Amino acid sequence: MGADEVHGVARQRFDVADAAPLLLDPQGVVTGWTNGARRLLAYPASEAVGRKLADLLAAEDAERVPDLVERCRRDGGWTGLLTARRRDGRPVKVAARITWAEEAHGSSRWLMLLSELADAPGWDMSRTVLEQMAAGAPVGIAIVDTDLRFVWSNAALEQFGGGPAARRLGLRFADVQPGMDGQAVEAQMRHVLETGEAVVGYEHVGHVRSAPLRETAHMLSFTRLEDDRGHPIGVYYTVVDMTDRHRARQRLALLDRAGESIGRSLDLTRTAQELADVAVPGLADFATVDLLESVLRGAEPAPGPLADSEEPVELRRAGYRSVQDLTEAVIEIGEVVAFRAGTPPFRCLATGRSWRAERLDPLTRDWTTDTPSGRRATFRELGLHSVMTVPIRSRGITLGITTFYRRQDREFFDEEDLRLAEDLVARAAVCVDNARRYTRERDAALVLQRSLLPHRLPEQDAVEAAACYRPADELTGLGGDWYDLIPLSGARVALVVGEAPGHGIDAAAAMGQLRTAVRTLAALDLPPEEVLAHLDDLVARSAREEGAEPGTVGSAGTQCVGSGCLYVVYDPVDGGCSMAAAGHPAPAVVQPDRSVVFVDLPQGPPLGVGGPPFEAVELPLAEGSTLALHTDGLLAHGETWAVDAGRERLRRALERAGPLDSHCRSVVEALVPDRPYDDVALLMARTKRLGTGQVAAWELPSDPAVVADARRTATRQLAHWGLEELAFTTELVVSELVTNAIRYADGTIRLRLIRERALVCEVLDGGATAPHLRHPRTTDEGGRGLLLVSQLTQRWGTRFVPEGKIIWAEQALADLPE
Repeated sequence: MGADEVHGVARQRFDVADAAPLLLDPQGVVTGWTNGARRLLAYPASEAVGRKLADLLAAEDAERVPDLVERCRRDGGWTGLLTARRRDGRPVKVAARITWAEEAHGSSRWLMLLSELADAPGWDMSRTVLEQMAAGAPVGIAIVDTDLRFVWSNAALEQFGGGPAARRLGLRFADVQPGMDGQAVEAQMRHVLETGEAVVGYEHVGHVRSAPLRETAHMLSFTRLEDDRGHPIGVYYTVVDMTDRHRARQRLALLDRAGESIGRSLDLTRTAQELADVAVPGLADFATVDLLESVLRGAEPAPGPLADSEEPVELRRAGYRSVQDLTEAVIEIGEVVAFRAGTPPFRCLATGRSWRAERLDPLTRDWTTDTPSGRRATFRELGLHSVMTVPIRSRGITLGITTFYRRQDREFFDEEDLRLAEDLVARAAVCVDNARRYTRERDAALVLQRSLLPHRLPEQDAVEAAACYRPADELTGLGGDWYDLIPLSGARVALVVGEAPGHGIDAAAAMGQLRTAVRTLAALDLPPEEVLAHLDDLVARSAREEGAEPGTVGSAGTQCVGSGCLYVVYDPVDGGCSMAAAGHPAPAVVQPDRSVVFVDLPQGPPLGVGGPPFEAVELPLAEGSTLALHTDGLLAHGETWAVDAGRERLRRALERAGPLDSHCRSVVEALVPDRPYDDVALLMARTKRLGTGQVAAWELPSDPAVVADARRTATRQLAHWGLEELAFTTELVVSELVTNAIRYADGTIRLRLIRERALVCEVLDGGATAPHLRHPRTTDEGGRGLLLVSQLTQRWGTRFVPEGKIIWAEQALADLPE
């Protein structure tokens, strides 16, 4: 039977052109065959009628027939794709629709319509279906002509703004979307028209003109439309809203930027400013960071209930950033900001919870009390209308608050913005807390180190001295560099520079131990190499007693292992200088003609690590020469340490002239950045010479008869110097020291008087035994000489020289004559 014999077929019009109909009984057996079916499958009616539908399909689809029959009974029909089998066995891809067909005499059958797909990607849709698809698509679709004017758009495009489709006709993109940068979009359209190349996935960010202004993001794709001859007739484009994805990317980018930018230093104020810089303009138009005063000092915030307090809470502005000029209303960095009780920042600080307001009362003044400058304004005057306040919390402690504002022309803060702000502040809070704890430890170490370093260099006549110390950068911590100037007997002076390894309080404590040990050893008047040898033994023994391997960090004793030290002794009487080094750079000498030389000094091993013995060098220094003792940080350039390059830079800096104090500072400033990688200590000493009228010396034979002559000679010299008031004491000292030399030593004896800040009496003999102070009984006839010397003089002692030993005694000079 023909298709026109089927009742209701017209109502079930199939949307596939040239469909081939056939009839099936309820069991799926062919009962009606048409010419269209014969042309499609090549079976004559005689061979097709009576066959099962499964016999006309490929094997994989034949197995589906029972299921298709069941679905037709249940659903009243079926539509889909099948693979039919022609009479010659060749498979044919077909689109099929099975519907229930009621015949005129009342019996029922299935009507099956088949359409060959051939090379088509799918069904050949009718215009009605295509229009339904385009008009009802959830994606915005539009067509513009070659003049880029709208000729058609679907209803979904209206959700992106610009009004209904009828209003768009004849207009251009910029006319209906003024906030979407129409020039950029039309440039893409022209490119597609001119080249025929499709543009897929073009991302466009714009602003919807509303109150407040809202940022949107869309993905557009453009395709050229052509007529039958291939000439362009317009552009077909689609629009997909990707605002949520765009904002998510912006949030991730902001958090990534925060991770890179916040916490690059351990300076509290800089870290707070980095937080404000990251937040503006990515999240807010204006951001402030306020920290508790105790936090800025490095201390733990004082616990205390704020919720019930009626007094304002004071914080200090640590950072702020604004996209507009709010200078007249902004509290400057470093100023105190006091928030009134009950205000949102006050509650945020008290509860540790964030707070958000989509709309601020425009007539409300800001939440602070009157500042010293009187700068206060309403939120309307500031142009701010939305706010978030987030506490800066770390380890359960609130350190301060961060407040974010938006201007009136931007959309309100929402919950997503608040979550982003909390993530941002949480990352910054860790850096702020690290900086706070570092500030506390660094300040403590600085106090310790400065208390251990000389507050001022002692007065003496051997050298004019100046020192400069610069602590390390906050990323590496405070080091253990130190310097000292120690007056010695005989108007000599010891210049010392050293460095304990490591950083922080341990290094400062180790530095204190080393400096104390050096001053103790210096009092023994030992040569430089012996001072370092005793110091090396002391460091090694201390490390062994603490049960640690050399180089282990953990205590001041073990921290000393590996330290460096340079010990220099200068004698202003003859200009002689001796020095020795333990793992430390040799000093530079600036000669009177401003030329600079570096001492060729044998390097001994660092303290406590063992190695060959220390060696000293001796050299004469002309009056007016300048010794420059420094730690290795002065030769460093960044994190690198090159001896030759560092020495050349130091040479150029030392060649400049100037007063010693300013010259010392200028050398450090020229070679060392404000925040050096390592501590730097520089000690500069310009040598002096005692005049011939300040020193008197005599050679004495080893004869008891010369004691009286020595007393008379010393008395005449004191009269020449105008020091007659010291004659009695000096006679007693000379008598006792010369007598001891004659009694206990052999060879020539030398008596020397030095008039400096003190009157020094020295007696040199060839003996190798140091005298001992005795405490005689009342019945003893002798042994009281050195006891009297110790009682009548300021200090006395013994030092050994290659020729023997020198016993010396000093008397203070209250006022020196002009």
